[in-house]
Amino acid sequence: MSDTEEAEPVRSGRARVRRVAFRLVMAALILLLAGRTYQETAVALARPDGLRTTAASVTELTSHTVSGRSGGGQDGGDGSSFTHTEYTVRLDLGDGRKTADDVEDQVGHDLWEGKRVTVGLWHGRVVEIDGRDVWPGWHFGALDVTLIVLTPLITAYLISLAVSAAALLAAGTGRVRAGRDDRFGPCALGTAVAVAALLGLLVHAAFGHVLPYWPAVPVCAGTAVALLRLTAVVRRLGRTAAESTPAGTEDAPTRA
Repeated sequence: MSDTEEAEPVRSGRARVRRVAFRLVMAALILLLAGRTYQETAVALARPDGLRTTAASVTELTSHTVSGRSGGGQDGGDGSSFTHTEYTVRLDLGDGRKTADDVEDQVGHDLWEGKRVTVGLWHGRVVEIDGRDVWPGWHFGALDVTLIVLTPLITAYLISLAVSAAALLAAGTGRVRAGRDDRFGPCALGTAVAVAALLGLLVHAAFGHVLPYWPAVPVCAGTAVALLRLTAVVRRLGRTAAESTPAGTEDAPTRA
């Protein structure tokens, strides 16, 4: 056996390992993004009347200073520097202890050790103190920043999965089979629409309006457009197959 013949299985095996690793990473990212989206949406829906409230006392209150710049106009600021105080509040609920991090100064400066407060909880997590919001929401923590930066990749991957599944379903029902080249156009169009939706959400967020379920918007919009485009492609392939099939022969799924 030649060296070239021996190298082919090695390269094939490495490519298979890379594909599996990529799919595992994407699956983990999808689960994380879906989990964060559910969490933020559920908290937003629970705020009006779905929070569990209980009495608590402040056992410890620590402050720290946060400095930065206002964004140079990208978030409505002029690029000037700012400094503000945030608090970490530890609470005794009687049946356990809870901690609220990154509490804004507007809330924290009204608290002191020993103060009795009413705490609003969502699945054991502190959302409100005395009716005032202390939930961080989507913020610039390590996890959220990673998910935000990778959202275009995650969205494109989900769109490609949806298009591939729809193409397989169409082939399984006896219609034409859409090949990889046929699926590329719908995937590209859907991804372009998703990116446009993301840019729109970014502009919306720059004015202080962040939808708790924002990752679902580009995924749904891009997938809907991609599937509509795939439907048109499948119909075109069906017409082409019908025109090329001799009369009297049985139609069979064809691969473009």
